Amino acid sequence: MGTMIQIALRLIVALARTLFRFGMALLLLLIIAGGASWWYLDKHLPSPESLRGVQWQVPLQVYTRDGRLIGEFGEKRRTPLRRAEIPQRMIHAFIASEDDRFYQHPGVDWQGLVRAAAHLIRTGEKGPGGSTITMQVARNFFLGREKTYLRKINEILLALKIERLFTKDEILELYINKIFLGHRAYGAAAASLVYYGLPLSDLNLAQMAMIAGLPKAPSRFNPVTNPERAIARRDYVLGRMLDIGYISRSEHDKAQAEGVTAKVHALAAEVEAPYIAEMARAYMEERYGEEAYTAGYKVYTTIEGPLQSAANDALRNALLAYDLRHGYRGPEGRLATSISEADSEEEKEAPQSLSQSSNSSSAIIEEASANIPAPDPEDALRDDLGKIPVLGSLHPALVRKVDRDGIELSVRDIADPVRVSFADMEWARPYITPNRLGRKPKKAADVASLGDIVRLQKKDEGFVLSQVPAVEGALVSLSPKNGAILSLVGGFDFRRSKFNRATQAKRQPGSSFKPFIYSAALEAGFTAASIINDAPVVFDDPSLESAWRPENYSRKFFGPTRLRTALYKSRNLVSIRLLREMGIDHALEHLAKFGFDPDALPHGLSLALGSADLSPLEIASGYAVIANGGHIVIPHFVDRIVDIDDTTIFTSSAPTVCEPECEPGVVPAPRTLDERNAWLMYSLLRDVIRSGTARKALSLERSDIAGKTGTTNDQRDAWFSGFNADIVATAWVGFDEQASLGNKETGGRAALPMWIEFMETALADTAPSQLKRPDRIVTVRIDPATGMLAPTAQKDAIFESFRKDRVPSQMAEIPLQRPAGSTSDEAAPAPASVTERLF
Repeated sequence: MGTMIQIALRLIVALARTLFRFGMALLLLLIIAGGASWWYLDKHLPSPESLRGVQWQVPLQVYTRDGRLIGEFGEKRRTPLRRAEIPQRMIHAFIASEDDRFYQHPGVDWQGLVRAAAHLIRTGEKGPGGSTITMQVARNFFLGREKTYLRKINEILLALKIERLFTKDEILELYINKIFLGHRAYGAAAASLVYYGLPLSDLNLAQMAMIAGLPKAPSRFNPVTNPERAIARRDYVLGRMLDIGYISRSEHDKAQAEGVTAKVHALAAEVEAPYIAEMARAYMEERYGEEAYTAGYKVYTTIEGPLQSAANDALRNALLAYDLRHGYRGPEGRLATSISEADSEEEKEAPQSLSQSSNSSSAIIEEASANIPAPDPEDALRDDLGKIPVLGSLHPALVRKVDRDGIELSVRDIADPVRVSFADMEWARPYITPNRLGRKPKKAADVASLGDIVRLQKKDEGFVLSQVPAVEGALVSLSPKNGAILSLVGGFDFRRSKFNRATQAKRQPGSSFKPFIYSAALEAGFTAASIINDAPVVFDDPSLESAWRPENYSRKFFGPTRLRTALYKSRNLVSIRLLREMGIDHALEHLAKFGFDPDALPHGLSLALGSADLSPLEIASGYAVIANGGHIVIPHFVDRIVDIDDTTIFTSSAPTVCEPECEPGVVPAPRTLDERNAWLMYSLLRDVIRSGTARKALSLERSDIAGKTGTTNDQRDAWFSGFNADIVATAWVGFDEQASLGNKETGGRAALPMWIEFMETALADTAPSQLKRPDRIVTVRIDPATGMLAPTAQKDAIFESFRKDRVPSQMAEIPLQRPAGSTSDEAAPAPASVTERLF
């Protein structure tokens, strides 16, 4: 028996030794295999060292010259922060939410992994506790979102590497700037702006906890789209902060009592300049490609914020004033309502759907009202009204009540009903044609009906009925010293139309082009006192179906006329005869001095009346040559570009007009026009304001301004370009489809008021800035009828300026009586033969 026991014991010992050896061998194999796998995986993992020079995907931002935000472009909204810029409470919220042992573990929380593994074995489902902040950094930067065990192993290895290379604060900085938090927000700073419209440092505890709860599931716990789940998640974060000791019980309870205050905040531009922002975006894409949207570039434009705001207001006010003169086109549409008919004095059936409208916003309204939910019609109507955009400060509104004294409306973004009196809608005579209006309304019901979608404009005394203008316009200003664009508006509202009329619209400038023709005439030997016959003329042109019979706007003829008078009175026939006399080839060659391409200009006499197709910016650039004394400058809108580290990588080196000479490094603007020619044109154009078609500008009470109106055939375009030595501005009004503005809508009526309102701001608190008079200019007394030198005894003599080498040499005879029309101010039959004097 004892022998059997001994044998059994020996067998057990032998088996144990064998199993032990086998186990040790297996363990050794596992260690070798694990080490080899670790070595293999580690060798093929990306190096965390690259995180030291991480390039954040930061959107392109566009600013005014003085650093006020205009716009932002890029798929990801991100504002990287240094660790010292991140509030400590925000750090605590993320740690409590995502990794409460962050400061204890080496990148991998083994206790958490064990808990997660146990939960997986017990329930068959993945549980919490398996991923640390460091592991999330590894995943977000290097591994992607696929859920595999191999990725988890790589994640662990990378996390351990990251912890060896970076401090805890550096890891937190990477994490808080990288994480996706919903609504295109990457990083806590961007999320703070997106959800609360505030910098991260201004958030309260409840708001920080709300953001800290988002990394787990940005969509599921989103405070905008899922507020109930978001509150539950926020309260969990607050509870964890309390348990860890980051906050007190009173702080916890106060934060937990707060409701959801988040909503999506669009980027708040400090200056409204969307057309310039789009120009900057296109410029940067052409220069840097797709990197422009992710590399964190900042473009500082040449735009001056106050001038840009003034330009916005001036253009909109001018277009609204034009629209007011031409009547009411009716509501933009009609929205289905559940308003009681008792609210209206009219017996009418409430409309059931949005009717078709010719207005530009009708498509937007139709989409907004396509699906009106039945359960709560009142809320549904407000929701649908909120989908209609505000255009040019004109608020969409729904007519809720109509009575004899006015209307009551619900207005987008305004809680209480708004009342508009009949006096503030009495202007709304029905539009019939540009030259014809319907009858004047006698009561509010003649203008508006229950369910109408209309536009309201905010005035100091309240709201008034308005409408989005069908007409369009542009306004651009630049510095004649270097061509820097100071303000630019390409249309009534960028949201309605992204077409930039200041740079892209090619329109006929009409009489605003005449100064360039007159400059060519001065170069050809004419003077401001030269006499040209303002008389009928007929041209046979084989390209036209009939003979061309140009005429003045007044359809009158004024006989012999001095050039100065012809320009400020804008006499068409004088301009045509002047161009014919000097020769078209000479004129085209001269026009190149203003930056115009001769090959792109008409090669016929219609050029004298501004038949070229040019943009407002091109016209303004041409006037800049006169304003600066004869130098050509290049219009530009980019002042400088800085990279994500605020290092300047580009600075404008635009040619500049320097007096007396340029400083080292400044490129001088080349002179293309004789300074005497430029000064004489400035003198002529000052008379347009003092005595001519732009006398309204005298309201500015400035002695230094000059300019020219412009109107094209059938009043399709209305222009005014004006300047002093410091600023040039061009205003244009017209329809995109080139329809007539109406019989009386000249440049002086439709465009000049825009220019005047803008210049009130541009010239405010500035001293007069006149063009310096050249040395070789002399002023003498002349006979106003002949342009010859005036005898000493002539009482009606006037002063005129000339180049010193072109002063008239002949003395005029003093007639006993002036013939009618001799001063070119009264219409008179043109003599059969008139000598066109050339001095």
